[in-house]
Amino acid sequence: MSVPERLPAALARRIALAAQGFADPRPSVDIGTRQLRRLVERLAVVQIDSVNVLSRSHYLPAFSRLGSYPRAALDDLTARRHAVFEYWAHEASFLPVGLQPFLRWRMAAAEEQAWGNMVRLQRDRPGFVAEVLERVRSEGPLKAGDLLEGKRERSGEMWDWHAGKVALEWLFFTGEVTATHRTASFEKVYDITERVLPPAVLQAPTPDPDDAVRELVRVAARALGVATERDLRDYFRLKPAAARAAIGELAEGGELVPVDVTGWGAPAWLDPAARRPRRIRARALLSPFDSLVWERPRVERIFGFRYRLEIYTPAAKRVHGYYVLPFLLGDQLVARADLKADRQAGVLRVQAVHGEEGIERPVVAAALVDELRLMADWLELDDVVVAGAGDLAADLLRASSGPARVPIGT
Repeated sequence: MSVPERLPAALARRIALAAQGFADPRPSVDIGTRQLRRLVERLAVVQIDSVNVLSRSHYLPAFSRLGSYPRAALDDLTARRHAVFEYWAHEASFLPVGLQPFLRWRMAAAEEQAWGNMVRLQRDRPGFVAEVLERVRSEGPLKAGDLLEGKRERSGEMWDWHAGKVALEWLFFTGEVTATHRTASFEKVYDITERVLPPAVLQAPTPDPDDAVRELVRVAARALGVATERDLRDYFRLKPAAARAAIGELAEGGELVPVDVTGWGAPAWLDPAARRPRRIRARALLSPFDSLVWERPRVERIFGFRYRLEIYTPAAKRVHGYYVLPFLLGDQLVARADLKADRQAGVLRVQAVHGEEGIERPVVAAALVDELRLMADWLELDDVVVAGAGDLAADLLRASSGPARVPIGT
């Protein structure tokens, strides 16, 4: 193996941002399915989450990179065109449909990964899963609510699924059914996979698991630009041994180049086709589930930005807020804002905003004001309201009342 190339940390950061789509200016034309399809192909994994305090998280990565776009166009890619499909990748995710054959090994290995309530269902109600599959096959698309058997008390715990939901999710995990679309309330609608995915995908041969893992690592390397072994395997949640073997094979074939990134403290791998921009001019608010920031150790390594999701932290113990979005300006994460879309009042609420140490506060505040206004317009909200919490709130209010600006409310 060749001697690793030395990469300055700043260059590695720009490479990573370019790979994630932040080196390109936002389009000046109306955005439609073509640009969205290209973005999903670039990212490969768009994580799904049910939290809707601001926006469903899968809509946010496209806004962060492309600016204002019609969310219906993204729905069209998933629900009508089926150019994007839903499956377990990093977590629950939307992926380009061409990746489906490379995840069939995970579907086939489902028995080895059965979760507790599925094991109990198979033990207590043998044959029930087959009955549910036959019902979907004969009746057509079904929601979990269609299989609810009488009134039930919920425990309040995550994954507190009734038997019908467990069965459908098991069939989804094994690939026998897939999601045809999501309802307005974000409920998944399931149908037989053969009735949803394009014929060309269904007819594609199933790769050997080793070949499939190698392709997933290859895709992750393109999406990340420069990455450690942990970064590469985390993108699709691959097992260490399989990912390590794939990385070695790709390196031997020249598809990954070993690099030593200043300050990373771990060996890294570079996509040889990755762009090396001299400058990044990005401005974006990032979903907590954005692929740029979802792996917190990588965020800290690349940006020196310590980031934790505090949704499940008791309110009194939260440091920065409930739904906190990092703010990217240039090639740095410079602030974080706790945001809420108050749809009833028609306002985007900035519940708290904090700046990083050493930033040019007036510059950051002015850029953040512009991005907040753009986001409010995209979410069809009339105003932005700053609560006053956080060390950057006063700067944000001052920036909003400058020349030719409409003041932000408080």
